[in-house]
This record gives sequence, structure tokens and C-alpha cells, in this order.
Amino acid sequence: MEHNSAASTNPKVLRGIIPPLITPLRDRDTLDVAGLEKLIAHISDGGVQGVFILGTSGEGPGLSYRLRNELIQCVCKQVGGRLPVLVGITDTAFVESVALAKRAAEHGAQAVVIAPPFYLPAGQPELIEYVERLTRELPLPLYLYNMPQLTKVHFEPETLRRLAQLGKIAGIKDSSGDLAYFDKVIALKKERPDWSVFVGPEHLLVETLRRGGDGGVNGGANFHPRLFVELFKAVEAGDSTRAAELQKKLELLGSIYTIGKHPSAVIKGMKCACALLGLCGDCMTEPFKSFREPERAKVRAILESIGLKPVL
Repeated sequence: MEHNSAASTNPKVLRGIIPPLITPLRDRDTLDVAGLEKLIAHISDGGVQGVFILGTSGEGPGLSYRLRNELIQCVCKQVGGRLPVLVGITDTAFVESVALAKRAAEHGAQAVVIAPPFYLPAGQPELIEYVERLTRELPLPLYLYNMPQLTKVHFEPETLRRLAQLGKIAGIKDSSGDLAYFDKVIALKKERPDWSVFVGPEHLLVETLRRGGDGGVNGGANFHPRLFVELFKAVEAGDSTRAAELQKKLELLGSIYTIGKHPSAVIKGMKCACALLGLCGDCMTEPFKSFREPERAKVRAILESIGLKPVL
């Protein structure tokens, strides 16, 4: 096990709302650059504290390597250093993860993010060794991404305790939805107070902040960043009345993700909302297709119910 100093490699502890950016597309392999510019301006105006690209919401594993590299370059250029940029490097191929990390560093990203390699599940000892080897080759700090629903593998608590000895790891995003697990991750901050611990599921944002979490990497912040930022601020300020009001809006927003029949409906809902607000198109990666008009009408109604004004 590698032992090194966290202080020498990790950036300032990141806190707040970090939208997991959708990837605006014109077709299956063409980036919607103009839409990306609008989207980044929108989330920046919403007061977010960073941006995470090439994650689940960004359909990262479904994009060609050429397009992933183009996205990294465009986002870093458009953000222009105003916000930290975190780049997803999850892949089944170790060398491709390292290559993406190098591109991220070249273009000015602040950190990279990785979930366990998918398809053939790794055992926990294999996962520990994998991350150890990876950190030795990465040019940037690394955030772990616990997404067992899609990768079939947890970063188990004991694995995280072992990996906490690696100074290059800056924190974790937990999308398991398991609060008992989240509490165990928070306990690791006693050993690594410099770690950032984020939650993915939006309905758990308030509860995880109260348990010591550092913020949310929440897909709804693509189209309503201000709601998430204000909710974060309300909890931080101890304003339970304001937090409760905003939580009700958040629950209405979350109904967007239940419109479709399949797991892809979550991303379809995000992209549809952004399209209806005039931010970008809603083209999906293959094999997925965007919502048709009956679903779009439901998304439109939800947006209006939470005070947003669709332009389409």
C-alpha cells in the first residue's frame, strides 16, 4: 500500500453543488458546441461550485474517445478557470482511463473521477490494487465514484479505508442511495478531513448534508442549478423552514425522472428539460432515443410547476 501526503496533492476541499453535466449532442457522435456554451453559462449563473463531465448524466461510457477528448477541451476552454472541472475517466481499459486523465490535465481540469471498471466485476482486493496502480499514473487528484447500480461493484467501506491512505484521492461521490453506507464514508473523514464526500441521489441531498456531507453531484442542477445551490445554502445556514420549502420543489423536480419506463429515462428527462428551456438539444447516445411529445409534455408541465419557463 502506497502512503503519501494528502496535503501535497489534493486541492482545497471542494464543497457545494457540482452538476454532473449532460453532454449536448447534435447526433450520435457530434458535440453540440453552441448548446454546451449555453449550458455552461446557465449552470455558472446558477452559482454552482464546479462541474463534472463524462459521468453517468454525461453518458460518458457511451461516447467515442474522440468525442470525450473534444468535450474535455471545450468544457475547460468555456469554463476558463472560473470553476473546478472534474473529468470522468471510467473505462474498462486501464490505459484509456490514464489517457483521458492526461488530456484532462493538459486542458486545465482540476481532478478526475473514476467508478470501478464495469462489465467483468472486480473483487475488492483487485479494486484496491487497481486504484493504487492508477493513482501512480494520474497527473491529477482522483475522486472515487460509487455507482453499484451500473458497475455491479461497491467501493466497500474497508476498501475505502485502505484507499484513504492514498494522498492523491480527494474524495468520493456516492450514488448508492444507502444512508448507512454514506455514514461509514463520512466516518472516514476523521482519517481524511481533506476528503470531499458528495451524494448523487437528489432526494438525499438535505439528509446527507446534515450527516456531514460536502454537497451534491445532482443531475437536476443541469436545468435548475439555482434550486440546488439555494437548498445547499439553506441547510448550511441552519434555515430549516427555507430548506423544507425548497425540498418540496426538489421533490416535484424529481418526478421528471419517473416519466419513462427504462433506466435511461433519468438522462432523457434531464436532456428533455434542458431542451425545453432552450439550452441545448436532447439527442441521446445510441442505443437510446430522446422523449417523444407525450413525455415532453409531462416534462414541460413539471418545469412550469417549479417556476421554470419552457421556451419550446
